[in-house]
Amino acid sequence: MFRIIIIGIYVAFFLIASLIVQPIMLLIGLFCRDARDRASLAIVQHGFKVALFLAGTKVTVSGEENVPKDEPVLYILNHHSIFDIVLTYARVPRPTGYVSKKEMGKYLTLTWWMKLLHCELLDRSDLRKGMQSINKCADRIEKGISIAIFPEGTRNKTDEPLLEFHKGSFKIAEKTGCKIVPVVLTNTSSIFEDHLPFIKSAKVTIDYLPPVDVGAMSREEKRSLSDMVHSIMEEAYLKKLS
Repeated sequence: MFRIIIIGIYVAFFLIASLIVQPIMLLIGLFCRDARDRASLAIVQHGFKVALFLAGTKVTVSGEENVPKDEPVLYILNHHSIFDIVLTYARVPRPTGYVSKKEMGKYLTLTWWMKLLHCELLDRSDLRKGMQSINKCADRIEKGISIAIFPEGTRNKTDEPLLEFHKGSFKIAEKTGCKIVPVVLTNTSSIFEDHLPFIKSAKVTIDYLPPVDVGAMSREEKRSLSDMVHSIMEEAYLKKLS
């Protein structure tokens, strides 16, 4: 109970302070978008790192050298916990937008940060709007912003290693030719979801797998892109548990 109270107080303080910081970021953006993006990234990453420290989360990372530093990529992540975003966003090397469900848009101050960080709210109930969001993400890639998406579409609450992937998630890479970086997260639900409503100290792992060069793939290979990445990530996940 102590951890969730402390984190709750910290998050409240961060969001209140954001009412001052966010207008400053918007002002900076009028003169230099890149400076605004870098500053916003640094602030939110620091906030997430503090939250993980308060949660007592111990993170083991491997394969981080697989993440290209000089080009935007599409991160494909498995999803077990609301902490998955906190864990991975704290480590991205360049401005990165996450694809989140549209319901996140009701949290005003949080939504402002999401807009500053190039996040996209996805309407999963409307196919046309969903494709519009995918196209916006592709545009962000073209402008040098990395994108992260959970192709399972929701948190995996089953005993299966991974849920089925939504193929539309991969259209971002198919349209732009950017590299895909598969990211396998293990034991993240042990931070919060496994014992709601408490937050407990946990050991989690983040594995960055070798990038998939979509731009070098044939049209035929792209048709099985979703299944291929799913297979790679499932194998890595099961190996981690063995």
